[in-house]
Amino acid sequence: MIARLLIGRAVAALATALIPTGLTLAVIRATGSAVDLGIVLAAETIPMVLLLPIGGVLADRLPPRRVILVADLARCATQTVIGARLLLGDPSVGEIAGLAALTGVAVAFGIPAVSPLVVGVAPPEGRLQLNARLGMVNGFAQIGGPALAGGLTLWAGAGWSFVITGVLFAGSALTLGGIVTSVPSGTRRRFLTDLHEGWREARRHRWFLTSVLGHGVWHLCAGFLLTLGPVIAVRSLGGESAWIVIAQAGTVATVAGVLLTPRLPIARPLAVTSASAALYAVPLAALSIPAPLVVVACAYFVAMFGLGLLIPLWETIMQQRIPQEALGRVGSFDALISFVARPLGLAVAAPLAAWTGTAIPLLTAAVLVATANLAVLALPDVRARTDHEGGPADVPAQPDAAVPKRPRTGREAAVPGTAANRS
Repeated sequence: MIARLLIGRAVAALATALIPTGLTLAVIRATGSAVDLGIVLAAETIPMVLLLPIGGVLADRLPPRRVILVADLARCATQTVIGARLLLGDPSVGEIAGLAALTGVAVAFGIPAVSPLVVGVAPPEGRLQLNARLGMVNGFAQIGGPALAGGLTLWAGAGWSFVITGVLFAGSALTLGGIVTSVPSGTRRRFLTDLHEGWREARRHRWFLTSVLGHGVWHLCAGFLLTLGPVIAVRSLGGESAWIVIAQAGTVATVAGVLLTPRLPIARPLAVTSASAALYAVPLAALSIPAPLVVVACAYFVAMFGLGLLIPLWETIMQQRIPQEALGRVGSFDALISFVARPLGLAVAAPLAAWTGTAIPLLTAAVLVATANLAVLALPDVRARTDHEGGPADVPAQPDAAVPKRPRTGREAAVPGTAANRS
């Protein structure tokens, strides 16, 4: 089952990575208008952000395998329809935007269900390794997806690129058929009650809220680096090839961090995730000078190696410390902060740099990301050692979860080969 989950999520990650580049090239070829492109991309992003908390509630109410299955099939349908419209004629921007919005809705429902599915399939001792593998395939997909989408568009046309994306989503949906988890059962509450209790559970964990805020600052500052970094590399570090060197250093570092995480003896994972996020200050400071190319590349390597450590550790910590019946809702708040912060950084970086120059925004971002994430270390449960079951070993146990646990019934029979036995 773990192999099927990994293969399915890898295929879905690749298909997801094809979409932004495919939409961009399709709109540019159709109208060449930056305004139209902005409308289409916003049409996908806005419903995704608005509906993430609702997706979290569904992920906790329904079997996560079923939620992801419907989300994958919905994305298969939307991408196939976009491809068919491009092959049969010239679709309007409104049509593409509408289908992109439906894609965003499917993403909002699918993302919060992934972590509960991991818990329902993998035993506690195997989750870190599975999360590391999922992080690695997502990283490879984000690297190779845009290039593949561009190649498919140039070789076969934008329509066939979307059709192939739809086929990939169909393939990811098929892999879910062999995954068996337990079925949650219990008292069905009002939707707003479930949503409120999910937020109350998130607030109960101070380590979660403070870490998520730190991660939000990280995403905001990443928007600054990804906007201003290429400009500085081209102007001051040797041209376009300089940015390629920096970006490739980050890619190698992220993969290395993800691969090494399950092999490292990490006793205080929350402290490691906080320190890892703070490392992003290093390339921000180096670019603000700007330092020589080799220094900037090494600084970015350090920061992205920290990200490689953070990704699987953070997912595993949440799966260990958040009650499973609230994991989808709590995880949706985490994703919401990230999805909002990154575009904000991308949007404001260039105007600020035009007003003050690049050094001040980059230095400010470096201070912000370091302060916001290192401040999390002040919490005792962040500095706590972790026992063999993933819980804090040297701080008092937290009170019972605010979200009532659903009573187990005959429908929740244990699934052979899993430890969580819940979904």
